[in-house]
Amino acid sequence: MARKHQPKKIIGKLGEAEIVLAQGGTISDSCRRIGVTEQIYYHWRKEYDGLKMDQALRVKQLEKENARLRRAVSDLTLDKLIPQEASRANF
Repeated sequence: MARKHQPKKIIGKLGEAEIVLAQGGTISDSCRRIGVTEQIYYHWRKEYDGLKMDQALRVKQLEKENARLRRAVSDLTLDKLIPQEASRANF
């Protein structure tokens, strides 16, 4: 079962990893210390590197809002297209 990490914890773990790297450790060492695979580490760095805590939370909030709006637009588009397709089929 996959664990869902919160942005606060991810940023904290990335900070820990950076400390290990600054002390001369390797990526493998830092990943072992924070308890994730290298793939997850690189994914987190791509998504969260350089963000502060409040910025990361805001990004996640905006992603949820964006998904909600996309669903609303697709629903409205379908509501408009279905009657158009039905009227074309009758002729």
